[in-house]
Amino acid sequence: MTVAPLVVLVLALACAFGGSLGGIGGATLLVPVLLALGVDPLAAAPVGLVTVAAGSLASASRPLQDGLVHHRLGLTVELAASSGAVAGALASTAVPEVWLARVLGVAALVGAVAALARRGVRNRPDPTFHGETTGEWPGTLGGQYALDGRIVPYHARNLPGGLAASLVAGVVAGLSGVGGGFLKTPAMSEVMKVPVKVAAATTTFTLGITATTGLVVYGEQGRIDPHDAAAALIGAIAGGLLGARVQARIHATTARRVTGGLLLVVAAVVLGRTL
Repeated sequence: MTVAPLVVLVLALACAFGGSLGGIGGATLLVPVLLALGVDPLAAAPVGLVTVAAGSLASASRPLQDGLVHHRLGLTVELAASSGAVAGALASTAVPEVWLARVLGVAALVGAVAALARRGVRNRPDPTFHGETTGEWPGTLGGQYALDGRIVPYHARNLPGGLAASLVAGVVAGLSGVGGGFLKTPAMSEVMKVPVKVAAATTTFTLGITATTGLVVYGEQGRIDPHDAAAALIGAIAGGLLGARVQARIHATTARRVTGGLLLVVAAVVLGRTL
């Protein structure tokens, strides 16, 4: 690493805050920043996954209280994502640095297009659900959440497509250390037709599992620096807590725009370095 631990702490805090707003994980922003500062991709990836794990732990409690997290859906797609994360982490040392950057940049661009292409709100409030509590429907991939004081029912569709996208997200996470949330959130929202706020909250809740899976492999490879990891951990917890509070107050359309805008910046920075 060529960046001081204090700088890593500040960057992790800021990136975890921004990442939790859109459910994309702070490492999606942190890893490109570290690459731009000249950090080796193989050293930046473990720091990124530590940020993902810490941010997920810190920011998951508020969406849980608000009934936005769908446990069954999250763990279903996480099976595919974790499998991909192991494969990506094992392959990461054999992939040239420039291709790691290109994979990250193209994936971020795809996520940005998916987030920004749609306009308006797909899932609408249903007056027949007035007065009911928010949360998932036990034993199903459906549920309901509150939007502007009204209840919106939803049900995940196209499970095979969502699992395939989550597998790709896991591979990207293992290769680059970004957690894969920037692909998992659009996959749930655009492929599985889950409301973006539910998709973002569920992704944030499960990102820690993806990150931990990749970190186990990185640890076996001797790639985790304890000082940088500790700095990233502290910063990501603080940023995740703050971001979760703000995420609960923003509109679904705003959350999608924030996600798309952040991903466009990531794609421009990362792909620009490979030219």
